[in-house]
Amino acid sequence: MRKYLYLAGVAGAALGATLLASTAYAATGAVLTVGAAGGTNVAVGDTVTASLATGTKATFYSTATGTSGVSCSTSSFSSTVTANPAAPGVATETIDAQTFANCTSNIIGTLGVRSVTLNNLAYHATIDGASGAVAIAPGAGPIQATVVITTLLGTITCVYQPVVTSLAGAADNATNSIKFTNQQFNKISGSSLCLSSAYWTARYSPVTDTTQGGSVFVNAVAPEPTETASPDPTETVAPEPTETATPDPTETVSPDPTETVGPTETPAV
Repeated sequence: MRKYLYLAGVAGAALGATLLASTAYAATGAVLTVGAAGGTNVAVGDTVTASLATGTKATFYSTATGTSGVSCSTSSFSSTVTANPAAPGVATETIDAQTFANCTSNIIGTLGVRSVTLNNLAYHATIDGASGAVAIAPGAGPIQATVVITTLLGTITCVYQPVVTSLAGAADNATNSIKFTNQQFNKISGSSLCLSSAYWTARYSPVTDTTQGGSVFVNAVAPEPTETASPDPTETVAPEPTETATPDPTETVSPDPTETVGPTETPAV
């Protein structure tokens, strides 16, 4: 009975170790993780946010190498994670809000910028674990930016849409950032004072999972689960009892009785 109880305990411990290993693995290994590469998975429904990296600006310049246009010292976005598969898959989010503030213009004939607004939110975002590529695609409507500028003649409104419908960026684990470089927008309506093209550049860092609290990392490879191997339980085998051999009794042999021979009688002469 004790042996069966012992074996049942061993089986239960092994099952418990397996369940613990499975639970630990289930919490890691996705495209997006919190705190470190290979850290805790970002959960579906988590909110991910970021503002401009310290010391940078979001710019809408007239050319890819120019410095004429609109510049904003404040910008941020907020998104919701909709899928976060195992690395190296593709995670998805919805961009629920993106704002720009403290913007200025150095376009000749303009005095300032009243607002820069993204229209038709929410947008769809994908993050490729294998490459770190980020893509922003239309959602409720086309991606669109409306810029309201103050001029000597009053206020003008400039409306822009991306040339290739979507926007391309890149995630970088070293700085927990997402960067967009020279994403070209074309004017679809507005005054002649509006730029005919605007090249958007911005870097957002750190990208943070505000639901769990921690920087977000992009994983190209799912980490292998490490399971600490426990040595198989050793069953102490009780030694078989040794029987002490009792020597066969030895029979004491009594010597045959010796007959005492009396002296020979000498005949009288």
